[in-house]
Amino acid sequence: MNLPADADLVIQGPQVLREDLEILRLLTSASGVEPLTRASCDAYRLHEPEDLAGLTEACEAAGYDFALVPPERTLDRVRLVAMDMDSTLITIECIDEIAALQGIGDQVAAITAAAMRGEIDFRASLTKRVGLLEGLPVEALARVYDERLQLSPGAARLFDTLRGIGAKTLLVSGGFTFFTERLQARLAIDFTLSNVLDIVDGRLTGRVRGDIVDARAKAAMFAALAGEYASDGLSVAIGDGANDLPMLALADVSVAYRAKPRVRARAMHALDHCGLDGVLNLFS
Repeated sequence: MNLPADADLVIQGPQVLREDLEILRLLTSASGVEPLTRASCDAYRLHEPEDLAGLTEACEAAGYDFALVPPERTLDRVRLVAMDMDSTLITIECIDEIAALQGIGDQVAAITAAAMRGEIDFRASLTKRVGLLEGLPVEALARVYDERLQLSPGAARLFDTLRGIGAKTLLVSGGFTFFTERLQARLAIDFTLSNVLDIVDGRLTGRVRGDIVDARAKAAMFAALAGEYASDGLSVAIGDGANDLPMLALADVSVAYRAKPRVRARAMHALDHCGLDGVLNLFS
């Protein structure tokens, strides 16, 4: 791992033990330790680390997230934050939960997992999965939202902070408007993009209306908003699946949240243990 000049090391986790923190300070030859309070997790900034040998192994063994944060990357420069919905903003994959009510949860979940790993084409996988839902009453969508959907830890705190600094927010999803519209109202999200399920006589037809929101569509929406709102600041993208990779590649700061290995390998930072508000600690 390269050590950028003047970058501080951020260590964070649900609970960071003081003895572990001291070991990491000694391991990295950091000049000092500063507690961080932006997020609900335990977080510390280690100033002026000189050596990162063994850091990855130590943090993985202890269950801590870590990141090198340059001093010029300040939170007040963030202008746009975009994120995926399923398994990122929320803890579930909505289509898998809908399918479970149809008695085909395992079948659909297997297709979803393969698509998120990038093993199969997302557009084809979505068409196949939605087709399996034909005939399901629309009330099933409301059941999933009311009974199974939960925000990821730290989501509300992240959005509250972003509103406070005036950053624009985008929820961009290969999922469905039924859920993104409700989450938009709940969290005061500025922009959303997602798929529209075709519904006739109160039942799903097994089709999607209009163009499918895939990786290319996600990236295009992000690029357009970044050009409008983040030309004088920073754009941030957060995701977990292969269809988020083009969007993540366009961001000034990209974050893999509880992500597939392929995404973690290509994102600038990874959060595997902290909640979404851990993103706030990736800025000075």
